[in-house]
Amino acid sequence: MICIYILFFTSQCGLIYHVVLPCRAWPALVLLLFHSVAAEESSLLEGWHEVWLFRFLVNVLGYSTIIIPGYLLISYFKRTNYLETGSGICYPVIKTCVFGSEAKTGLLDDVSVAPRNEGDSGSSVRQILKLIFCAAGLQVSYLTWGVLQERVMTRSYGATTPEEEGERFKDSQFLVFMNRILALTVSGLWCTLFKQPRHGAPMYKYSFASLSNIMSSWCQYEALKYISFPTQVLAKASKVIPVMLMGKIVSHKSYEYWEYFTAVLISVGVSMFLLSSTPSKHPSTVTTFSGVIILIGYIVFDSFTSNWQDNLFKYKMSSVQMMFGVNLFSCLFTVGSLLEQGAFFDSLAFMTRHSEFAFHAVLLSVCSACGQLFIFYTINQFGAAVFTIIMTLRQAIAILLSCFLYGHAVTIVGGFGVAVVFLALFLRVYARSRMKAGRRSAQPLAQKV
Repeated sequence: MICIYILFFTSQCGLIYHVVLPCRAWPALVLLLFHSVAAEESSLLEGWHEVWLFRFLVNVLGYSTIIIPGYLLISYFKRTNYLETGSGICYPVIKTCVFGSEAKTGLLDDVSVAPRNEGDSGSSVRQILKLIFCAAGLQVSYLTWGVLQERVMTRSYGATTPEEEGERFKDSQFLVFMNRILALTVSGLWCTLFKQPRHGAPMYKYSFASLSNIMSSWCQYEALKYISFPTQVLAKASKVIPVMLMGKIVSHKSYEYWEYFTAVLISVGVSMFLLSSTPSKHPSTVTTFSGVIILIGYIVFDSFTSNWQDNLFKYKMSSVQMMFGVNLFSCLFTVGSLLEQGAFFDSLAFMTRHSEFAFHAVLLSVCSACGQLFIFYTINQFGAAVFTIIMTLRQAIAILLSCFLYGHAVTIVGGFGVAVVFLALFLRVYARSRMKAGRRSAQPLAQKV
């Protein structure tokens, strides 16, 4: 009988064994070795999927499969002067996507928009009712959104008893897609039903804000796996600092002294809260280094989004058109990346297994889309100062609500840091309103002279 000597190495103790097997057994041995190697590779891949940086890079790789071909096509059309030489059925689509009208004009030039009638005493009751409606809509939409966001990302589904662990949903990108597809639908219906200005911007320019927007949203969801919700809310409040930095870099803006002062106050308050947050004081979600890094990514991406959108408003467009354009590319990027990773159908399967998650995901998206419409309506009716006050109050209520529902502990120093942050935010609103009032009072004097 012909035999085969097989050597086995044990990594635990560093010993080598040899086994004598008949030749008839070698096919089974090969299958056994192949199965063990495949299982090891599968477990290694699953281990990598637990690392947030790996998931981030995989998402970026998925987006690049759409961005790179798009960049090459746009470069080709511009290089060949397609706007002058092109024709055919695809010409209007390519012109809209690549060239647009290229006319940068004032916002809503050819759409008659009634100015805010804030001083009319006869409509004071109506204005008060509108203000209550806007405040209630913003509070309900975003408070519900915040509670659901923490529920989806930090709690499990399917557990029938407290002893069971259940199953957690882990794919933040799918939640971003759910939010964007509903926002795209709502903004598309709004643009169809109500008159909008003639669109002038090349469609591809929305992709920059869209990419940074989905990355900031992904960081926002992903951060809740590592940090508490109150920490995330305070980080959002402190994003005025990188917004100012991005404004100087991207838009070359200048700022007043009180803006720098309040930015420093916000930094101090956030630092006090973060330094007072220790693992013993946050039993449910511990602030970790990974969470801080993800939060920094959120703030940077979100700051770029707002500044890029400010530049896009130089074209003739409404806020709802901006919402439609950004969400259109967001849906394209996220669904492409999800399909390439095979995560799209996995997430749908999770929804079918857990109807409670499906309800939470849909309600989360509805609150996000409705909240955006309330933002546009509130700013249009009452201005940015009133809107900022409402949203600042919403952030404070969100922290209290999260601590009440999910048991987050806040120390005295941390509570004082929260108070400093919101004091700085209200100071910003007050200083900005005084500055605008001073400018308005100076205009009639200049006209009389």
